[in-house]
Amino acid sequence: MQIGYKLASEGYGPQEIIRQAVLAERAGFDFVEMSDHYHPWLDAQGHSSFTWSVLGAIAAKTSTLRLATGVTCPTVRYHPAIIAQAAATMALISDGRFTLGVGAGERLNEHVVGQGFPSVRGRHERLREALEIIRLLWQGGYQSYEGRHLQLEDARVFDLPDTLPVIAVAASGEASARLAAELGDGLFATEPDASIVEHYRHAQGSGPRYAEVPLAWATDEQQAVQAVLQTSRWMVTGWKVMSELPNPVNFDAASAYVEEKHIRQLFAIGPDPEPHVAKVRSYVEAGFDHIVLQNAGPDPDGFLDFFAGDLSGRLRAMG
Repeated sequence: MQIGYKLASEGYGPQEIIRQAVLAERAGFDFVEMSDHYHPWLDAQGHSSFTWSVLGAIAAKTSTLRLATGVTCPTVRYHPAIIAQAAATMALISDGRFTLGVGAGERLNEHVVGQGFPSVRGRHERLREALEIIRLLWQGGYQSYEGRHLQLEDARVFDLPDTLPVIAVAASGEASARLAAELGDGLFATEPDASIVEHYRHAQGSGPRYAEVPLAWATDEQQAVQAVLQTSRWMVTGWKVMSELPNPVNFDAASAYVEEKHIRQLFAIGPDPEPHVAKVRSYVEAGFDHIVLQNAGPDPDGFLDFFAGDLSGRLRAMG
């Protein structure tokens, strides 16, 4: 089992994100995973730097820490040709430590370029075409592609690594899990749902299986709850809401009903390692082997110390 740390790019500025990544390597994490957003979920978070620049800086300041996007949408705000080039470059400058996590995206980030945001069916059709384009460009040489939604004209990625990055595809059900097995090298999910892993394996998927685990560490339970209510309550709304709302103000309104009881249902809370261990175990038992600790607590340094001191050994004993 590999254990990763989620870099909250919506909650901290780019220099702070880089600092946390360096500390995560020292604390013993195997990898970091960073979302690729244009907007934060809530205005209270206050940040959303350009992920690819920050990951490049992290690669330069670390030596063993693996890096991943969690996840990039390669269909609207970016054309897949750009992501094929960006991921190949990240693989080179990180000496093979990069994983490309991709998904169908959220309106929050993709509508900003003025091309609208497709239906669920449309965005999954586009994701399939994007993966085909990325794979095509990674074969080398000049390539063209004519899809229903996406096109490519005489494009070539000149700097390709000897070993191409792993592509982990976000999945929430059977169709997306099959796509992850067919055109990806791995799976990415946010729920401890064993059926997603089963669908992936049934479709002959055999790569790494990433999952984000919601935690909120603080020396006091109530401090952890309040931190989640302030900056991360949007997570309670569920994926159908998270994928559709256009701006932070909408997420603020949609999550106004969230109470402490909802936070405690979703997150492992407080300073005691046991709830955090139990939360992670539910994902491991569902079949995930790359566990991303997503700490929504108020003290990232304290959480990294907590992981290095009390949590790491207990988690690694599961794997």
